[in-house]
Amino acid sequence: MKLPVRIVLSLLCVAMVLSAPFVISSPSMLEDARWEIQDELDSQDSGWLRLFPAARAEDEPPAYSLPMDTSAGMEPNPALFTEAGYEDASIRVQMETREEDGVVWRIAWVEIASPTQLRTAYAGKTIKKDTTGLVTVMAKQHNAIVAINGDNYTNETAKHSFIYRMSEKRQAKLNKQKDILIIDESGDFHTFIKSAGADTFEKDTGHQIANAFMFGPALVHNYEVLKTDKNYNFNPSGREPRCAIGQLDTLSYVLVVADGRGNSGSEGATHQELAEFMASLGCREAYNLDGGNSAIMVYNNEIYNYKARERDVADVIYFATAVPAEEWKK
Repeated sequence: MKLPVRIVLSLLCVAMVLSAPFVISSPSMLEDARWEIQDELDSQDSGWLRLFPAARAEDEPPAYSLPMDTSAGMEPNPALFTEAGYEDASIRVQMETREEDGVVWRIAWVEIASPTQLRTAYAGKTIKKDTTGLVTVMAKQHNAIVAINGDNYTNETAKHSFIYRMSEKRQAKLNKQKDILIIDESGDFHTFIKSAGADTFEKDTGHQIANAFMFGPALVHNYEVLKTDKNYNFNPSGREPRCAIGQLDTLSYVLVVADGRGNSGSEGATHQELAEFMASLGCREAYNLDGGNSAIMVYNNEIYNYKARERDVADVIYFATAVPAEEWKK
């Protein structure tokens, strides 16, 4: 556009903004008109005239994130914990218990600002040390808002396993009897039935593996309930305590534990019932983790599901705040 024409257009825009309060009754309509005019000017190539600042700084959330390593998350603000959940500028967690068809389900709905807030930890001090520990202890050590047990395979080095934790490769051997869950650097879930294609994931997609699990089975893929294998793992068709993780949408997840073997009255769930339940919650992808007495959900350093006695496990999956403690300790 030639300069004189642009000047005329800009002057007309100024006139429109100045006269808008007299012809537009709604403040929101005035604000919309303002940004529409600015967007029109921003689309021109020279950027010689700006009526308003180009960046809407007041609308931009802080860029919270955590190191992609095995360090702990930021210390959460204890004043923000309630029975219903936890929320700050980087994370929202909503806790829920519901009972359906004889099963007591413990649910944690989670939204995060950065994929680095979906984290894993193992009981040993380093990834090379094989040991076990309590989910409650690991959750507290890593400042977890909410945590569940992992797949318990980080200490199974003698077996073929496909295990990554916080971008570190523990082992990358396929087991054709196992379904694999890969979580990439963006926090997106990818499921691989009977491990097929998991070993070429990075090459095929250009994404990096942040975490990978091989307990299984996969429960939901592309919003579709999967038909679970009746011979997969221990007692897949029996009602047992179960633990699962699902992705709902970008940086939106759900953690689920089905109570069982206790006086809560819950009968536990089969793999297929768990798959159907995860799909009913709106999961795009969902994956079964170590269950039975290992099925633990910890919220605010306390066991959230019914548990008479906690079992040692090798690892946990948890969500942490990325807000530095200095911000709320001021």
